[in-house]
Amino acid sequence: MDKLEIKAEVSIDDAGTITGLAWPFGTADSVGDVIEKGAFSLPPALPIVMEHDQSQVVGVWEQATETDAGLEVKGRLFVEGIGPARKARDDMRNKRITGLSIGFRAAGFDALPSGGRKFNALTITEISLCRRPVHPGARITSVKSTPEGTSMDHQTNNEAASIELKAANENIAKLTARLDKVEAKANRPVVGTGNQQPEAVVAFGNYLRIGRDGIADHHRKALTVANDAPNYVLAPEEVSSEFIRNLVEWSPVRAIADVRTIGTHTIILPKRTGITNAKWTGETVASEGSLPSFDQMEIPVKELTTHVDLSNWLVEDSGETALREVRLALAEDFAKKEGTAFVNGSTAVEPKGFMADAGIAAHANGHAANLSADALISMLYSLPGIYRNAGTWTMNGSTLAAVRKLKDGNGNYLWQPSYQAGQPETILGRPVVELIDMPDIAANAFPIAYGDFKAGYRIYDRLDLAILSNPFILATEGQHRFHARRRVGAGVVRPDAFRKLKMAA
Repeated sequence: MDKLEIKAEVSIDDAGTITGLAWPFGTADSVGDVIEKGAFSLPPALPIVMEHDQSQVVGVWEQATETDAGLEVKGRLFVEGIGPARKARDDMRNKRITGLSIGFRAAGFDALPSGGRKFNALTITEISLCRRPVHPGARITSVKSTPEGTSMDHQTNNEAASIELKAANENIAKLTARLDKVEAKANRPVVGTGNQQPEAVVAFGNYLRIGRDGIADHHRKALTVANDAPNYVLAPEEVSSEFIRNLVEWSPVRAIADVRTIGTHTIILPKRTGITNAKWTGETVASEGSLPSFDQMEIPVKELTTHVDLSNWLVEDSGETALREVRLALAEDFAKKEGTAFVNGSTAVEPKGFMADAGIAAHANGHAANLSADALISMLYSLPGIYRNAGTWTMNGSTLAAVRKLKDGNGNYLWQPSYQAGQPETILGRPVVELIDMPDIAANAFPIAYGDFKAGYRIYDRLDLAILSNPFILATEGQHRFHARRRVGAGVVRPDAFRKLKMAA
């Protein structure tokens, strides 16, 4: 099958109607081929496809006429029913699509002295929209697969062409049948004027003109009763694709802690609790032996679970929107629950939070209600330098507001804003992270913690958030169940890397 790819003179309107000159008569193409008036033959209808891709049918060519100027074609895109058709219309308006590609079968041709061919009859098998003709600067360009055996005599060429033409007609019949199905799905119901409109719009217009009792039953079903309107006025139903979501906040401990992956249900961490005891000795004095002391700690993996039941109708009718919202809600809920546990977790079934670790030393504020700037400075420098220089302040928003008002003895604010995008705020030169699960300022509370989280707090991931779909367990009730699981463990591995501020005298 040959193809002629043309920089066509085409135009398109809002309704998707395409008109243009597909092939001019009286002019040879770039390789010397000529098609004269009367040579073209078309089936009753041809699909409009994109770039010869038969899976992308975007419309139908309804008319082709041979005029003195050339082959004029007219078709329409299914802009009301198919998204790719609307995109093709926009591309043509913006000159991103400027060409047509005509596929055809030749029934016979005469060789020309110039080396080209003069086609006596040909049948068009497809007309595609193409973005970039081979030579966009030329009025007519061609991309052909040159027939083999051009040295054959004229009769042999015609016999071969007749066989190809028969096969082409069979392919056209198949394409036409497929096109009828696509067109039937794409078209909306048509009112008497011939303009295509959604059935609900037509029904609503009929209701306004002749009243509820005068409209057809299928039009009445296309409308719904608005109970909050006077006299229960009928109006088309509309469902927004937007979900209104509540704000979900969680403590970003993962961003500052040491997060690792584990392949079992628990991990044992050996630790050294004491070093050797070397002593200075004089000449000929015997040395004393010593042994370092060791211990071990265990961080078990915990499990967070829940399940959600949705009606089968909601799953089927939402077009995957409901499923995406369920997954988003589960991800937000699990992040919030594990964030809370990383801060305050203290029960046997949840990861241990750093604020619940009894090994972290507390530093007294000096007052039960009012934050002390001096206490923060003292707490910072009570840590070993290696932890102090890599530490992070943690507190909730209300405590952070109180800290922003504190000044040192020279009247300088302890809190400093970030002057560079992506850099955190600082307190006494060290970054501060807001954790919503930290306690408020109150007597005997611990509203502020400071420490090197990378060195001191460990998070072990065993299983990321896994969501299992189960359509069977509630099938008799018309529901679909989604199971969600998360396995993670956490705990303080170096208590000496932290300090907590206690609101006490």
